[in-house]
Order: sequence, then C-alpha cells, then structure tokens
Amino acid sequence: MVNVPRLVVAAPSSGSGKTTVATGLMAAFSERGLAVSPHKVGPDYIDPGYHALAVASGSPVPSASGGSGATTGSGPRPGRNLDAYMCGPGLIGPLFAHGAAGADLAVVEGVMGLYDGASGQGELASTAQVSKLLRAPVVLVVDASSQSRSVAALVHGFASWDPEVRIGGVILNKVATDRHERLLRDALDGSGVPVLGVLRRTDLLGTPSRHLGLVPVAERHTDAVRSMRALADRVRAGCDLPALLALARSAPPLDAVAWQPGIEPIAGADRAGRPVVAVAGGSAFTFSYAEHTELLTAAGAEVVPFDPLRDERLPEGTKGLVIGGGFPEVYAPELSANEPLRAAVAKLAHAGAPVAAECAGLLYLARSLDEKPMCGVLDADARMSERLTLGYREAVAVGDSTLAAAGTRVRGHEFHRTVLEPAAGPEAAWGVVHPARRLEGFVRGGVHASYLHTHWAATPRMARRFVERCAA
Repeated sequence: MVNVPRLVVAAPSSGSGKTTVATGLMAAFSERGLAVSPHKVGPDYIDPGYHALAVASGSPVPSASGGSGATTGSGPRPGRNLDAYMCGPGLIGPLFAHGAAGADLAVVEGVMGLYDGASGQGELASTAQVSKLLRAPVVLVVDASSQSRSVAALVHGFASWDPEVRIGGVILNKVATDRHERLLRDALDGSGVPVLGVLRRTDLLGTPSRHLGLVPVAERHTDAVRSMRALADRVRAGCDLPALLALARSAPPLDAVAWQPGIEPIAGADRAGRPVVAVAGGSAFTFSYAEHTELLTAAGAEVVPFDPLRDERLPEGTKGLVIGGGFPEVYAPELSANEPLRAAVAKLAHAGAPVAAECAGLLYLARSLDEKPMCGVLDADARMSERLTLGYREAVAVGDSTLAAAGTRVRGHEFHRTVLEPAAGPEAAWGVVHPARRLEGFVRGGVHASYLHTHWAATPRMARRFVERCAA
C-alpha cells in the first residue's frame, strides 16, 4: 500500500496556469522542508525539468549535462512522467509508487484540460483518469481573467462531470484586482468547492517559449533558479498551503506495488565488466525519462553522460550510445562545429555498435540538419518545418534491431517541427499502424533511429536487449 499524500493539479484547458501552480507548489513545499515527489501526466519532457529544479531545494541541482537524475532515495528527485497511453493504466500506480517512495508529498501536474485524453479514446491518458488511478484529490486551476460569476458554473460542471473525480479545491489564476477576487469568491461560496488560492495576473514563471513550448531548464539554468525562487514566494503568498497539504493527506491508501527496473542483469555484468553506455545530454539533448537510465543500469550497463555540444570524445570504453530527444535544430551550428565528436559517433556506428536514437538523436545521425553537416550515419537530410507533428502512435517493429525483435508492438509519441527526407530507410525502424499506416525511421547495422519517443518501462525487454548487444 502507498500512503504518500498527493495532489493532482489540473485545469479546464491548456494555458490556465497548471505549470505555474504545480511548479510553485513543489518549490514552496520543498522550501518548507518537505520531500516533494514531482510528477507530470503525459509524455511531456520539459515541465519535469522545471519540477526537478523546484524540488531541488536543499540538495544539489541535477546536472545540466548529464543523465536523468538520481534514483529514488539518493540525491535530488527527477521529474517523472505518468502516461497511461504509452505505459498502460496498470503501470500508473506502480510508477507513481516508485517515484514517490520516501516522499512527504507528491504533486502531479496534469495535461491539457482535466478530461482531455488520447484522441478518440475516451478518458485514456487524461488527467482525470490518472487522478482516479492514483485515488488523488484534484486542485483545479482556473483562468479567471475574463469572468466573474460564471466561474461557479464552470467549477460546478467540472466537479460534477465524473463523480469518481474528486475536485478538492480551486486556485484562481490571473485575478485582476481585489474587487475581482471578491466577485469570484462570492460566486464560488455555495459551490461546495473551496478556494485554496488566488494568484494575480503576472507571468510567474518568467519562462521564455519557442516552437515546442517552454525553453528547457538546462538551457537557462541560472535564470530558471531565479524565477523559481520568485515563483515559490508568489505561490506561498497566494495559496493556502496548510489547506492544500491537508487535502493531499486526505488521499486514501493506494493499492500498488512500486515498479522496479528489475531486469535480470546480463551474464558477467559485474562492476569490472559492465559495458559503458554513453547517454547524450546537455542543452541540445534534454529529453529523457528517468526510468530509461534505471533500466539500462539494472540490465548491467554503466551509464555515462556526455554533452555533444562540448565533449570532443565519447566516454572512455563506450560500447553503446543512446541519443534521446531535444533541440538539435536550435544548436545545429554548434553541433556541426564539433567535428571530432561527429567523427567519433560515425566511427562507432559504422563499426556496428548499438545506437538508439529518438527524434533529436535521429536528426543528429543524419547527413545534415538545416544544411549543417551532422554525423552522416544515415542517408537522410533534415530541415525545420512550419508544421507541428504531434500525437500518440501505435507501432510495430518491422524487423530485428538493437532495440526490438521483429513484431514487437509499442506505443509512443511524436513531437517535432522538423522533416526528414527520406522518412524511412531501406530497413525501417517501425511500421506505424495508428493513426495512419506508414513506415518510419531507420535500422542500419546496430543503429535504431526514429522520430518515435517510447517509454521503456512499458517494454523493459528493449533495455536488456540493448545492453546485451553492447556486451556482445
């Protein structure tokens, strides 16, 4: 049983202020000395970076250049994702229990509007579904900037739509004046949903955005720390923290056994013989799930981070390479200028070493990105596009590869504003079967490269298979 106090921070729609409130609460409670476990509903990589920074008060901030953060119980907590589409509803409780072990409080930031889920699949992957799976009370963040008495109808509708979703309070955001606040409070007086906070109109995070959302923490660490302190102050002043903590503590016990990256290590993977798996990090490659590093380590790998913007060599003894998502398009000139590392990556790949690349990693392995030379491992060229590609995908491994045996089925997510030509190699990585059938990605020697982001907790065999190939 899991008895960690917990809250889900949700909203009627995107843009209401979920990230501001959730991150501010994490920071404010952390500054009070509570061990706060941060979580995010859905596949988002950027918000968890801010969450990790928010809860790092009193402990070292995760390195901007490396990996996914510490495992539970040692060092700062990484932000963790809870995605019922990619991992399945049955893993939400176990993944939460794993991430929240030893915490005094868990704060879960929702995705989109409270009841919005995977397109055409009902409540699947919605914040509402995750709140029910966690048996967690919901705090509804309402953008009150253009309403007064109507806020009561909005809150009533959300609170009554699904009786299994418990909305335990409202935080009013973007409130203009004291008079505006009085009108809102008067309207909500008889709603049965208490007002637990009021925040004035201001950009509390002070966080710049660009083509895929907020700029990640790793790219603006000093400014992000400064913004986080101001955010904690504003949320602490505007929210009833004791009442919010009492609401979190009202969550009933959760019947879940903590997920463990309990893959049996490959034969002979003792401390002296663990194959080195280099994992790209730094400002250009910030997208990573904490569980991936944990699974690689559990399978017997020695995971070593490196920064393709700064390091001219791969880590000593590298046997395999993982290059996740991020923003190589922003740093294309700098990545291209690091010719020694590009040559080292190409040499490793051409020698047949296992290489797993997702999205940004796919672009880095291409011949070029916006006409800037990249590693040249793949016979393809990439460029920025005006079109946003976004959504969940179901896919099947077309053939055997470093990551998956032929026929392996996965659920993943695409999120990019780039185009790769051609989109698939002679041996494709995946056959996408939903929402539209197409071939996607490249398998070439030990290389598996694709736009598709996957969550290995759903398919832990992929991590073991990768480490086995590294040790071979």
